[in-house]
Amino acid sequence: METVRRSERRAPGAAVAFARFVACGGGVGVASSFAVAAVAERLPWALANALVTVVSTLLATELHARFTFGAGGRASWSQHVQSAGSAAGAYVVTCLAMAGLRYLADEPGAVLEQTVYLSASALTGVARFAVLRLVTFARDRAKAPVAACPMPASPVGTAALCPAA
Repeated sequence: METVRRSERRAPGAAVAFARFVACGGGVGVASSFAVAAVAERLPWALANALVTVVSTLLATELHARFTFGAGGRASWSQHVQSAGSAAGAYVVTCLAMAGLRYLADEPGAVLEQTVYLSASALTGVARFAVLRLVTFARDRAKAPVAACPMPASPVGTAALCPAA
């Protein structure tokens, strides 16, 4: 039996992946919090958050594909779309958190705003980690060669229909 060489990287364990997720995603998240504050000086906060969320999600998805989950290459469009879906949920949570803060405090200070924003981001980050690890960047571990083809024999011959036969 031949040994199959794999060009894929081995997926890191959950603890290593989470540490990488925090470093990559957390770094992008902290930078995003400052970017949102800067952009919100010129645009409404929700629009500033949306713009920064799109850019930071693209960047973080690439980092996660290359480093966090051991995919070893660029993220596919499918992975970007799935990541964007989880980021949309994070966007809603951060907007609700900031709206709640503004409801409770008419003019919250910058430190309080950053604390609320980063806390909401951290909460959604844990949920995003689970989605990205278990769905978006999950490896199909059942990729074993097919031993037999589940087709009935045909007049053309099984070998013509199923190369594994």
